Amino acid sequence: DPYYPDLGNGGYDVQDYKIELTVNVGGNQIAGTVTIEAVALQDLTSFNLDLSGLEIGEIKVDGVDAECQRDQPELIILLPSEISAETDFTVSITYGGVPEGISLVDIGFLEGWISYEGGIMVAGEPVSSQSWYPVNDHPLDKATYSFIITVDKSYVVAANGLLKETTDNGETYTYYFESQDPIASYLVTVGIGDFDLEEEIGPNGLPIRNYFGSGIPNSVRKEFDITADMIDYFNTIIGEYPFEAYGVIVHDIDLGFALETQTLSIFGNSFVDEEVIAHELAHQWFGDSVTLSSWNDIWLNEGFATYVSLLWFEDAYGREGVEEFIEGLYEYFVEEEDYLQPVGDPSPDDLFSDAVYYKGALTLHALRMKVGDDIFFEILQTYYARFKNSNATTEDFIAIVEELSGEEFDDFFDAWLYQQEMQDIPEAGWFREDYLDD
Repeated sequence: DPYYPDLGNGGYDVQDYKIELTVNVGGNQIAGTVTIEAVALQDLTSFNLDLSGLEIGEIKVDGVDAECQRDQPELIILLPSEISAETDFTVSITYGGVPEGISLVDIGFLEGWISYEGGIMVAGEPVSSQSWYPVNDHPLDKATYSFIITVDKSYVVAANGLLKETTDNGETYTYYFESQDPIASYLVTVGIGDFDLEEEIGPNGLPIRNYFGSGIPNSVRKEFDITADMIDYFNTIIGEYPFEAYGVIVHDIDLGFALETQTLSIFGNSFVDEEVIAHELAHQWFGDSVTLSSWNDIWLNEGFATYVSLLWFEDAYGREGVEEFIEGLYEYFVEEEDYLQPVGDPSPDDLFSDAVYYKGALTLHALRMKVGDDIFFEILQTYYARFKNSNATTEDFIAIVEELSGEEFDDFFDAWLYQQEMQDIPEAGWFREDYLDD
C-alpha cells in the first residue's frame, strides 16, 4: 500500500476465514483457532500474515505441522513443503492471550479489539483485525468469514453476517455467525456485551437486526427507525443493497465516531443522528461492497458516503436546504484552501480530514452539476454494479465517468482531487473569486 506498506502481504489470496474463539470478557482474554482457506498466487516456501501481539500455539498447513517466525506485526509461516502457484491450501493456527489496541493514524485513541466495562468492541480503520486474529490485513484481499464465539451466558455476541445457530453449553453460549459475501479485513467486527436485539424486515425481505447496549435510551434507539426507508431510497438511486443483512451495534460507551463495519455498523451512545446513520449505511454500497484498492483513495469511501447521505436529505426534506448546506461547504473550503490536504492524496497522517469527506462530496456535486442528474445517477449505478464486492481505484471511477458522459474528465478530477485551490462550479453559479475575503 502506498500509505501503509507494512499492511497486507502478497503471494496468496485468502478465500475464507473461520474464527473459533473463546472469550473471557471480564479478563479480556481470548483463546482460539483461525482456519484460513487460500490459493497460492506464486510458488511459496513461506508466506506472511499480520498479527499484533498474542501468542501462537500450533500451526498446520494442509494438516501438516509448520513452524513460524515473528517480526511484529508480521507472522511468517514456514511451509513444510513448497506450495505451487494456483494451488488451494488450508492453514490452521491456534493462538491466544490478551488483545491490545493498535493505531496507524493518530486519532487520539487505539483501535481494533477494545475492552470496556461490560463488553468488547472491535472497530478500527485502516486496521483492526490484526489485533485479534492472524489475517492478511489489507482491503485488496477480501474473504468470506464465519465466527464461532463462546462466551459466558451473561453476554450476547454480535458479528458480521447472519446468526446461524446458538448452542447452550451449560454455563456458556456459542454463537455461530456466517457472512456469504467477501469482507475487507478492517470491516470485520465482533461485539460482546449486554445487548438487546431488536429485529425487523426491511425492503425486499432484508433482515435488519440492531444490537443495543441495555443502557441505551429509547431516544437513541428511535434514531434508527428510519433505516428501512433509507435502504429503500438507496436501492433506488444506487442499486439493490449488496449484502444478506444490515443493522447496527450500539455500544453503551462514548465513542465519538461511528464505523461502517459490513452488515453491522458500529455506534456508541453519542454521535448518533440521522446524518451519521445515513452515512454509515451509504458505506455498505461505497466502501464495503465497492472497496478502495489502496488507502490514498479513501475519498472513494468517505466522499461518496458523505454525498449519498446528502442525497437522502435532498429527497426527504427538499433540495433547497441541501443546496444551502453544500454552498456553505464551498465557501468554507475556499476560505480554508491553503490549509487543506488534497482530497485524492490526503497523506497517511491525515486520512480522515474534512477535505476527504466534504470536499470529496463537493467533487461529486460538481460532477453532477456538470453532467446533469440523468448521467450522474447512471454513473453511480454503473460504478456500483461494475465493482460490487470487489475493489476500485479513482482511475476506475474516472473511466466510467468518461465512458458515460462521452467527455474527457482528467483535468476536472486533477483540479478537484489533487489541487488545493477550489474550482468554480459555474452550473451552480459558484465562483471562487466571489467567496474570497477582501
